[in-house]
Amino acid sequence: MAQLYKPPAERYSPQDKDSYNTRPITDSSFSYSTVVRRWPVILTNIVSTITDEIHKLSPDDPKLPEGKKIISQLSALKHAMGRNAVLEPIPDDGNANRACYNDALAETPEDEKRWFTMNWLFAECYLYRLLRSLFALTQHWQQYDPFFTSKVETYRSSSLAIGQLAGVVNGFVDKKDELQKDWDQPKSPMETDLWGNATDLSLLVDLNYADLQKLQAIGAAAQAEQAKHLLRDDLTKVWDVLKGMKDGRVDIVLDNAGFELYTDLVLADFLVSCTPFVSQVVFQWTIATLADESFFPDEKEELKRLSDRWMGHLTAGRFKLSIPPTTPLGADAGAANFWTTQYAYQDLPAMDPALLAELQKAGLVLFKGDLNARQPRNDDPGDEADASYRKLIGDAKWPTTTPFEEALVQPGLAAHKQGGHHVSGDRSGLMGEGTRLEMATPPTDEGATSPSGHPMRGLSQLLPGSQLTFSCGLQPGVAERLDKEAPDWRTSGKFAVISFAPKTA
Repeated sequence: MAQLYKPPAERYSPQDKDSYNTRPITDSSFSYSTVVRRWPVILTNIVSTITDEIHKLSPDDPKLPEGKKIISQLSALKHAMGRNAVLEPIPDDGNANRACYNDALAETPEDEKRWFTMNWLFAECYLYRLLRSLFALTQHWQQYDPFFTSKVETYRSSSLAIGQLAGVVNGFVDKKDELQKDWDQPKSPMETDLWGNATDLSLLVDLNYADLQKLQAIGAAAQAEQAKHLLRDDLTKVWDVLKGMKDGRVDIVLDNAGFELYTDLVLADFLVSCTPFVSQVVFQWTIATLADESFFPDEKEELKRLSDRWMGHLTAGRFKLSIPPTTPLGADAGAANFWTTQYAYQDLPAMDPALLAELQKAGLVLFKGDLNARQPRNDDPGDEADASYRKLIGDAKWPTTTPFEEALVQPGLAAHKQGGHHVSGDRSGLMGEGTRLEMATPPTDEGATSPSGHPMRGLSQLLPGSQLTFSCGLQPGVAERLDKEAPDWRTSGKFAVISFAPKTA
C-alpha cells in the first residue's frame, strides 16, 4: 500500500474525551462527542426518514421488506457503535471506494479499529460509505438518498435569500461595464459565498426559520457585521490573484448542497459574467430547480433570468461539471472518487495522481468547509465535523498559530509540481460530501516546484463560522482572547477564517 501522510502534530481521536462533560466542550473532545452523540442521532434520523417512507407503501410493495431490513441494520449499527465494536469490512456492493477502506482495516490491529479507537477522520468517512452499502445491496432502494428530504426542505426555506441574491447578481451583470472600471476592492459575492456555508444541513437540527433567515442575511450591513467575526481575512490576497488572471480557470471543491451550493454558483456567475478574470465553472441540480416556479414562488422574474443565464453558461462550457449530473449514487466516477475516500489531501500524489494532474491546471482553487464540530444549541445532539477542512490540514491538532501554509505541507514532496493558488474558507460546522465544483479552476500550483512540497499550494479556504476547532493560521493571542471573551467561539458558528496559500515559485 502507498505511503500515506503522517502529520507532525497528533491527529484527533475519539479517545480524547477529557472535557466532554464541560460547557463549552473543548476541541480535544469533539471527536469523542461525535461518536457518542452526533453519529447515533444521524442514524436515528435516517431510521425515522425510512419509516416515513415505509408508511406510504402498500402491504404488497416489494420495497417494504427491504426497507424494514435497512432499519434493522441501522439499529444494529447504532448498537455496535455504542458497544465500541470492531469496524467490519464494507460488503461487496458493486459501488466505488470499497477497497480503500477494507485494505486499511485489514492492516489495522483489532484494538485500533473500533469506533472509539479508530482514526476519527477514517471512521467519519467509513460510516457514510457503510451507510451507502445498506442501500446499494437492495433492489428497490439502491438510489435512495436518506438525506434528500431534509436537503430540499432546507433549500426551500432559503427562498427569501435566494430571491434576493438573484436580484443582486442580476444587478451586477447589468452594471458590469461600470464595475470593470474599478477592481481595487473584493466584491461582495465572495463574502456572500463564504457565509453561505452557514446553512449546512447537519447544523440545522436545532435552527428555526428565523435563525435561518438571519444566517442568510445579505447586504452591506449584514456583511459588515459578519466581517467582525472573521478571525483571518485573506480575501484581498485572493482578489489580487484573480485580478492577475485573464480568462482563467477557478475550481471550487464543493462542501454541500442547497443554499451553500447556490452561493457557490452566484460567485461563479459573477466571475464569469462580470469580470475578465475567469471563463469557466461547475454546478449541480440547483439550476433546473430555479426554473420551477412551484419550487420558489417569489422573485420569479429574477430567478428565471438567473436560471436562463446559468443554463447558457453550461451550454457554452463556461460552467463545467466535474462528473455528469446523471451519475448514479455510489457509481465509479473516476477522478471524483477521491473526494469520498478517507485520505487527506496530502495523499493526492500517492493515491490519485490523475486528479492531482487535473487540479494542477487551475489558477485558483477554493475549498469551503467547516473547521470542526458544532456544539448544538439547547444541548440537542448535532455535533458536526467537517471532513473538507480536516482533510486539508491532515486532521491534526495544530497549534492555532501554525501558519496555514505549514499545515498544508506534505514532507518529501518538494519535487512535486504544483498548480494554482488555493483559498480555504471555513465556517466550521459543515458536512463535506466530496462533490467537486470547478469554477474555471481546480486546486494546485501550475508548473511550480514547491520548496515546502505541498501538492496543492496556492489555496484559499473559505470557512464561515461554526466550528473553529481545527483552526490554524491565527495571530498569537487570538485564541487565548476568545477563550476568555467568547468561550464557545470554536463551536458557536459565529466566527470564520479565509486562509490563502500563494503559489510558490
